[in-house]
Amino acid sequence: MSETLIAQLNRLKNRLNELNYAYYVLDNPLVSDPQYDELYQQLLKIEAEHPELISSDSPSQRVGDQPLDHFTSVTHAVPMFSLDNAFNQDDLVDFQRRVKERLNTETEVEFSAEPKMDGLAINIRYQQGKLFQATTRGDGITGEDVTHNIRTMPSVPLQLLGTGWPEVLEVRGEVFMSKQTFNNLNAKQAEQGEKVFANPRNAAAGTLRQLDPKIAAKRKLSLYLYGWGEISSDWQLPENYYAAIQAFKNWGLPVNPDSEVVIGAGGMQAYYDQLQQRRAELPYEIDGIVYKVNQLDSHQQLGFTAKAPRWAIARKFPAEEVWTDLLDIEIQVGRTGALTPVARLEPVAVGGVIVSNATLHNLDEIERKDVRIGDKVIVRRAGDVIPEVVGPVIAQRPDGVRKFIMPTTCPACDSEVVKEHDKAVYRCTGGLYCPAQRKRALQHFVSRKAMDIVGLGDKLIEQLADMDLVKHPDDFYKLDVETLANMQRMAQRSAQNVVDAITDSKQTTLARFIFSLGVPEVGEVTARNLANHFGSLEKIAQAQLEQLIEVPDVGDIVAENIVTFFQQTHNQEVIQGLIDAGIHWPAPQQLEAVASPFTGKVVVLTGTLQQLTRSDAKQKLEALGAKVTGSVSAKTDFLIAGEKAGSKLTKAESLGVQVLSEAEWMEMINNG
Repeated sequence: MSETLIAQLNRLKNRLNELNYAYYVLDNPLVSDPQYDELYQQLLKIEAEHPELISSDSPSQRVGDQPLDHFTSVTHAVPMFSLDNAFNQDDLVDFQRRVKERLNTETEVEFSAEPKMDGLAINIRYQQGKLFQATTRGDGITGEDVTHNIRTMPSVPLQLLGTGWPEVLEVRGEVFMSKQTFNNLNAKQAEQGEKVFANPRNAAAGTLRQLDPKIAAKRKLSLYLYGWGEISSDWQLPENYYAAIQAFKNWGLPVNPDSEVVIGAGGMQAYYDQLQQRRAELPYEIDGIVYKVNQLDSHQQLGFTAKAPRWAIARKFPAEEVWTDLLDIEIQVGRTGALTPVARLEPVAVGGVIVSNATLHNLDEIERKDVRIGDKVIVRRAGDVIPEVVGPVIAQRPDGVRKFIMPTTCPACDSEVVKEHDKAVYRCTGGLYCPAQRKRALQHFVSRKAMDIVGLGDKLIEQLADMDLVKHPDDFYKLDVETLANMQRMAQRSAQNVVDAITDSKQTTLARFIFSLGVPEVGEVTARNLANHFGSLEKIAQAQLEQLIEVPDVGDIVAENIVTFFQQTHNQEVIQGLIDAGIHWPAPQQLEAVASPFTGKVVVLTGTLQQLTRSDAKQKLEALGAKVTGSVSAKTDFLIAGEKAGSKLTKAESLGVQVLSEAEWMEMINNG
């Protein structure tokens, strides 16, 4: 191994860590996203060619391969205390009085003031500058090891920056979810018929307690530090709290930019007033302010009560609830066809914002809260990004209120509305026709695994849809060079390339065509199974439930989705338009059943395979009659373990499941 390659790898790692620090901690990006991606790809290339050089502090190791089976309890080296609360200025005046008496001083006390994040406390331990362990607060003495999820957060350095950090450094902070991230997550949860989170704190808590780090990575948690636990004696703390936190920042750790140093009770009140005024504009939720005596030697003098430090206090914001009239409940149709009830309110000020509507999430929530049109309702905005309808004021319920009834047809396209099994979501069935779903349906249709029309990117599709040049997928085949050349960032040559790609896409496969239609829960594998099983589009469109569930990977819910989709007149018209435009395919090759050791067996793949990709391996197993699943259980027949196999291998061994290496698996196939 050349020293030059190792030096190059270290330079890439250090540079990427510096860029992450500038982006996530300083909020000051140093390069563009494509430039960052180029460096990251260089790192991945070296590590792929030399896996022995991969280390735990590499930016490539943010998300682990295998989910955990359970959480491990960890005892904190230094207990994590809670804080006493103040609810008004008099409480703060009294707090400073007690501090001054214990310190035997008449001088106004200097305090560090910082927003009280509405999240979860975390303890992150670094050893020799490398992230070693992250633990929840728990009961203050013992918490849960959530290192696998904390590692996914780009704002948390895997390796501390700079020099001079101690051998052991435990930093403490609040894990939270930004308002925008929370909005996006809840919108996605609602569209998929999953449970929505009540507020960002609940969302952050649910994310931090995921066993699978890939889920945590997708939800984009954030962190701000507020203190520390164990620190080895080879580093001397600064004289004051604020300076200590800034030292952590210099090592690449995220701190709240809204923190300040204030003097006395008057300074605490002024900080409270200005932050409360800005509260609605902050990108994150807060539920108060934390004040800490700034001088660290004073902490020693002041000490602790049984449950809290005497040198810190939290001033809580009052809950924000108002009453207003619920004028109506209307329906919004999301990009995936999910119908979301929205409360239309008599405009009212909540937390400095005029609110005229609030999401009601789904019909189950409306019925659980017994909210009716015409009610006087309680609207709350404490800790919530989106104002929440808490419930009706029953004592003031007027005569003539109406229960909300979910529409049976889509308000955007008049297609049939169906309720998904075992979910709270109602969904429009006019996927190819519904204007509310238009852009998503068009983008899916042209995607690489569907019709694979190169050059029809999201931006161009948005332009075409906004100008009503393309309403349904069959309209793509009516476009000409002149029309496309007049689009933004298009020219004659690029327009011609797109038209050529559209023409080329007419020759496809039945599996790709089925996948391109966007039938709910019909993915690439299911589309291929349908094509192989039925052999023609006509047979699929006319198939009954009992015929569809005979197809591998098709259960009752997927079968119902297929039947409902092809029954819709609007969808039939668009499909016929595509056929009339010249889309065609050869008859699918019928796969002959091959007797093999894997026929009828349940198989799990884990680790990194050398000869095949995970997707190719799965296809090969399915062709041999196996059922490939994602988790190990007592019903698993084989576990095929590649390199770096993790918890699945451990579980398989504990259950007595037969474990095969990749070489053993390939030998079994070849020997048939």
